Amino acid sequence: MFEYIRTHKRIMQGVLLVIIFPSFAFFGIESFTQRDVRTNVATVAGQAISQQEFDQALSNQLDRLKQAYGPEFDAQMLNTPEARQNVLDDLIARKALTAEAVKSKLTVSDQVLQQTILETPGLKKEDNSFDGERYKSLLAMQGMTPVMYEASLRQDMTMQQLIGAVQNTAISSKTIANRIALISEQEREVQALNFNAKDFAASIKITDEMLRAYYDKNAKQFEIPELVNAEYVVLSNDVLAEQIVVADAEVKAHYDQNMKNYSTDELRRASHILLNLKKDASADEAKNVKAKAEALLAQVRKDPSQFAKLAKENSQDPGSAERGGDLDFFARGAMVKAFDETAFKLKEGEISGLVQTDFGIHIIQLTAIKPAAVKPLDEVKAQLISDIKKQKATKAYAEAAETFTNTVYEQADSLQAVADKLKLKIEKVSNLNRQPIPGMPATMVANNPKFLSAIFSDDALKKKNNIEAIEIAPNTLVSGRVVEYKPASKRPFDEVKTLIQAKVLEVEALALAKKNGEAKLAALKSVDSTNDFSEVKIVSRLKKADLSNDALLAIMKADVTKLPTFVGVDVPGVGYSVYRIAKVAAGTPDPARRASEAQQLENAAAQQDIYSFVEALKKKAKVEINKTALNAKSTTSAP
Repeated sequence: MFEYIRTHKRIMQGVLLVIIFPSFAFFGIESFTQRDVRTNVATVAGQAISQQEFDQALSNQLDRLKQAYGPEFDAQMLNTPEARQNVLDDLIARKALTAEAVKSKLTVSDQVLQQTILETPGLKKEDNSFDGERYKSLLAMQGMTPVMYEASLRQDMTMQQLIGAVQNTAISSKTIANRIALISEQEREVQALNFNAKDFAASIKITDEMLRAYYDKNAKQFEIPELVNAEYVVLSNDVLAEQIVVADAEVKAHYDQNMKNYSTDELRRASHILLNLKKDASADEAKNVKAKAEALLAQVRKDPSQFAKLAKENSQDPGSAERGGDLDFFARGAMVKAFDETAFKLKEGEISGLVQTDFGIHIIQLTAIKPAAVKPLDEVKAQLISDIKKQKATKAYAEAAETFTNTVYEQADSLQAVADKLKLKIEKVSNLNRQPIPGMPATMVANNPKFLSAIFSDDALKKKNNIEAIEIAPNTLVSGRVVEYKPASKRPFDEVKTLIQAKVLEVEALALAKKNGEAKLAALKSVDSTNDFSEVKIVSRLKKADLSNDALLAIMKADVTKLPTFVGVDVPGVGYSVYRIAKVAAGTPDPARRASEAQQLENAAAQQDIYSFVEALKKKAKVEINKTALNAKSTTSAP
């Protein structure tokens, strides 16, 4: 079709005029010029946030959440108005910050950008050189090219300059920091009097009526949930790939056709000495910088072994000076034009003349050359076979999915037909219940919420028909059927009577321990006594000793204006404790901890300042939101 258009341009121009002209006549030019405006999700400082941009942000957020929460993450969480608004708020903030950065004329130089990329963790080879192929591959997995990523990174770094200017000027209250430190360090002398439930167990009489009452009141504790034994089949790219056989000739042809994918370009490693020189520098300034550069050039040519030392002492490139000017390995085109051309003309060990770029004057020493190379077929054969299988499986999946869906529906009383037709294995699983098992991945078919919901549907339980084909992951379909259904039931009273007796005894003993503990607490508040109390312990918010969190909180919250004072605390499953607080002291200051707490307060203040700054920018940017577009169904792969 496209070939026809290319070879019949005049005919196609006429056809397009016939189609387009009536549209202008009936709807007017304005309807075309305004279409994009109506579909924009928002406008910030005159800049549009398009539907496509918003959908991409939703998709990126989905990917981040999947990585954070794993297979248990439910994509529907992003389909709420609140979630969509949060994603839009982030885009609005970025647009407002970008507008302010442009207005403030903030920029990130090519050199700083390049150095940031070169120092990215995970992009180094074993010889410590930059892995350009891995860099491109990782970006491709995210649907990005180096140009797209570098533009995004430059924008992020520019915004960070703006945010950093606010963040680094945050001030926190020293008075508040000192007050928090004093509260944390304060120490209290306490003694404990414990009322353990087990000490009261012997005095409790349990009757059958009490056991029956507990059994009836707590029926859910003794419920056996409904269970299903089922069988299922899975269709996926991986399953189809396993069925595919790849001939050696096909592997060789694929290798030859995609040779560039297994090739690495020539890489060069260089060191440089940079002397900054602005474009608008005066003639005298340019003359002085050039004179210094010529003097350095004479020194390194006289003794090349001194290059690293002189670079460390004189280079004004902060990224490489510490490393003796080393720029690591780079490919052709990675550096600015004049630098790049010079570096790829030098021989190994050779030192250039003076090279002028927008950054200043460079002296370049070529330290290593890594020639272009091609990985041999044997080295990449296994990966090639895997790639070919995946490609073929992806192409075959659409047709196989249709066959799968139709077959499990048309022959609904068995999975054997679809298993035979698509060479799938029928798997069996026992004792499923309606809820996924916590901690187990949702990628497991038998633990997938969609599968469980379908297998416990009325049609599946009563008729034992195949459930409809369900997509539980990208390019992964599953169908199943109930083999056996066990309704929910309740364990007989006699079977659980012993368990109930132990539980009732525990509950009654805890209640009696608390009753006695509260009586003792009331008496102590009237008449102080240290009888039966434990030895004195010194506790603080930093030294909890062997106290529970509840006990420590109660002790530290207690009113100590009048001493001694007493507090009572429930100890779950154990009993009740009464604590006597006899003395309060300031504690010992810890300078390191105080400094850490002050830093935390300063960080909190900085975050608040940044939030206020961004909100002010958003207000200044006159944000307009298109609610209809915001809540419209996504046009991309976003949820």
